[in-house]
Amino acid sequence: MAEITGDQRVQHEVLEGLATAVNHRHWFAELALPYLGSDPIEIGSGLGDYALEWAPHTTRFTATEGEPDRLVALKERLAGHPDIEVRQLVLPSQEEGAYTAAVSYNVLEHIEDDRRALQTMGRLVRPGGAVIIIVPAFPFAMSPVDIATGHVRRYTLRSLGRVMNRADLRVERINYTNALGLIGYYMATSVFRLTPKEGAMVKLYDKLVLPATKAVEQRVRPPFGQSVFAVARRPR
Repeated sequence: MAEITGDQRVQHEVLEGLATAVNHRHWFAELALPYLGSDPIEIGSGLGDYALEWAPHTTRFTATEGEPDRLVALKERLAGHPDIEVRQLVLPSQEEGAYTAAVSYNVLEHIEDDRRALQTMGRLVRPGGAVIIIVPAFPFAMSPVDIATGHVRRYTLRSLGRVMNRADLRVERINYTNALGLIGYYMATSVFRLTPKEGAMVKLYDKLVLPATKAVEQRVRPPFGQSVFAVARRPR
């Protein structure tokens, strides 16, 4: 992935906080499963939480990081998993591949040239392969936490779909997800100026509120959400 700017301490706190949100991670991991195929690559694997969720469902899984220190930590954490290859990848690049899918969660919003980054993801997959994206939703929710963690932008369905089309990808699915999460995130970060990190509030939300949100959204796609989930295809 591209170099991530912003406050490394805040970024670490947010990643650690998300790591404790087990139900949230399970839900978002499930969203990508139907599209991964047998040999996917993850762009920006962070602490490796999603890699560990997805790898058992694939024949081979490739996890990547661009930042050297995080890459070392990722290799150490995944060292006991021979089915997961860990390597460095910086976007955008001219690299080409034949992976069944390229999946990237909460990375694209950090990259200034998101079109070129998506073009790289498209080149990494075989014709017909999937590019699976989750990004934070709605510019109005841009908060001090977003800025501190190096977010360049937040997306809408229209803006993400547009940049995917400009990257020569064919959008197959795009929708908002985690509607109540948007309300909670906005109140916490923009109104009360809090940082979402490990603690009682995150665990309480993950245990009580998120399962109900997931159950509803499995039946009805919401008109808004904390994130945009999208799947696009490299043309055959």
